[in-house]
Amino acid sequence: MDCLFCTIVAGEIPAEEIYRDADAIAIVDVNPQAPKHLLVLPRKHYATVTEIVDGGDEALLGHIVAVATKLARDVGSRGFRLVVNTGTDGGQTVDHVHVHVLAGRRMTWPPG
Repeated sequence: MDCLFCTIVAGEIPAEEIYRDADAIAIVDVNPQAPKHLLVLPRKHYATVTEIVDGGDEALLGHIVAVATKLARDVGSRGFRLVVNTGTDGGQTVDHVHVHVLAGRRMTWPPG
């Protein structure tokens, strides 16, 4: 498998890791879109959130969102945004589920 995030999870590519448990890791995004920009991803490979749901692993999806929320509270001074891009039209550029945690500035709407 040729997946960037799988190689990060395996420790084959260095990343600034800030969290790890049996099911998820969190890293600092190398292309930040906000003063604080983290990525929370499952250690198990799923290309999209629909794959997680279709596979019946909603608990994993809930876990990565919960981890993202806990980390966001730590870095999001007055608020934060969680984003999950899914598919090409959804803006997903790495085919491994990940939750973006954006904080450190006022977010605007619409986002894109």
